[in-house]
Parts: sequence; C-alpha cells; structure tokens
Amino acid sequence: MPIKIASDLPVREILERENIFVMDEHRAVHQDIRPIEILILNLMPLKEDTELQLLRSLSNTPLQVDVTFMTVESHESKNTARSHLNKFYQTFPDIMARRFDGMIITGAPVEQMEFEEVDYWEELSQIMQWTRGHVTSTIFLCWAAQAALYYFYGLEKKPLEHKMFGLFRHRVMNRKIPLVRGFDDEFLAPHSRHTEVPIEDIHNCRELTVLAESEEAGLFLAMADRGRKIFVMGHPEYDRITLDNEYKRDLSRDLPIDIPKNYYADDDPGNKPLLMWRAHANNLYTNWLNYYVYQSTPYDLYGTPDFEDISRNFPV
Repeated sequence: MPIKIASDLPVREILERENIFVMDEHRAVHQDIRPIEILILNLMPLKEDTELQLLRSLSNTPLQVDVTFMTVESHESKNTARSHLNKFYQTFPDIMARRFDGMIITGAPVEQMEFEEVDYWEELSQIMQWTRGHVTSTIFLCWAAQAALYYFYGLEKKPLEHKMFGLFRHRVMNRKIPLVRGFDDEFLAPHSRHTEVPIEDIHNCRELTVLAESEEAGLFLAMADRGRKIFVMGHPEYDRITLDNEYKRDLSRDLPIDIPKNYYADDDPGNKPLLMWRAHANNLYTNWLNYYVYQSTPYDLYGTPDFEDISRNFPV
C-alpha cells in the first residue's frame, strides 16, 4: 500500500530500498480517493527507528495511508534532534481540532516510574481522553497499553522480578474476533519490559476482551469498546535486530540483562537473530487497518461527530 509521508523524511530512503510504496504529498493530492488518516504519537527515545518500524508495519494493505507524527510538548527528547521534531512532528495543540481514522501510541522507557511521576502524564491523559471523540480506533503499545489500562480502567502495573525480554509463545483466545483473523493457534512475539498488568486483573475487567496471551509473558493482545481501544503488550513492530541492540546496549552499561529468550540460534548472541514474528505482526496491523479503521470509519470524518458507536459491525 502507498504510505503518504513527507518527501524528505529520512527513513523514506530505507523504505524505498525495501520496495515499500512511499508516496509524497504532490502525488497524493492528484489521487481522487480519501486516504486513511493515521496519527502516531511517538514516545520512544530513538524516534527515527520507531518511525521506520511502524511505517513498515502499516505497509501491507492496498489502502493509502496518510501518516501524521506527533510528539509531546511536556518532555524534551534527548535522543532525537530538535530539527527533526520541528520539521516532521506536530504537537497536541496542532492536531486537537482534527479527527483521525486510527492512532498508534508507542511505548516509552518509563515503565519503572509511577504513571503520575512521568513528566508528560497529564498531557498523555488529555490525549487519551481526546481519542474517545476524535479517533475511530487506537492501538496502545507496551507501556502505552499499561498506561491506557490504568487511565481507562484503573488497572495497576506490577514490577517483574526479571525483565520480560525476548520472544515468547502466545495462543489465540478468541478466533471469532476479526483482529486475530488469519493467526495461527500459537505464535511468537517480542516483549521487552520490566512491568506487567497481571493477566488475572485483565480477565476480571468486564470491559476487556483478551485475544492472545502467554503462559510465561501474560497478556499480548486485548481490546475494548468494540475495537475502539486495542492493547498490545509486546512489540510486534520490532525489527530483527531491535532486541539485539537493547541487549548489547545494556551489557555495555553494565546493567543486569539476560540473553533474550528464543531469539538467537542456539541462544548464542554471536549468531544472527532469528526473525520469527514478522508474519503475525503484519497480520495484526493489516487486520486493524481493514476491520477497525477502514471498514469502521466514516467517509467524511468531520461530518460524523459521534464516534462512540462507529465500530458496531464487529461485536465482541
């Protein structure tokens, strides 16, 4: 599918080398269709890496997707150039009057802090509340999933004795839900986190439907409000070498870190990491765009002010 991004976004060249169809603004305006409008709130420190990972993930359907990147105002990024943010990112005041078909809120390396201690928690809370009336369906990734479960349902995260780090086997819990259509009964997905929302707390929350979980890693995928809110506790967007980079980074800093599970051939960090989750990751984002964004969103976003009942076509 064509992804509409700024013509000079640095990751564009990488996407084109991978034969991903990237469309700039000039070509997009000459096409007589309404693109799917996706907002990405990027909370990760290495923003360009996350841009590339998510744009890859959104590139596997025939839909045209217009991506807007957003950052928080209440936190100063130390790992991404201010010039990059000023050129390619917007802030909440810039977009708060707009409506979007879909939104992705990424994880962030703040999970060992209490939510209220995070310097942008108040701003993020305003954004999460805003999604209820301005976004058809929102995916919350990793820490953002924990934050949303806390904000909307009061579910507390708990510290883990050891970092959940590596590839973990999950099983599909409810095959009738379109979000997991085409999934195998069991599949691998990456996790990288120090905290969790206990799976029993999620099962006990009547508003939530668990779609995939792991005996070892707990929740992977859940949804609420008929797909208006989607919670992904792992990192399906990760590249082949992302866990490898995290492992070597922590080793270089003398931080306690175990070899990521089920990741290297023979559990040997000298071997090339095995890419064993990409197909299901692509399937997840394709199903989301198709069933919970494209088929649920109105043609005229601004002519349909009531977003509360948009996703009725896909009951839980």
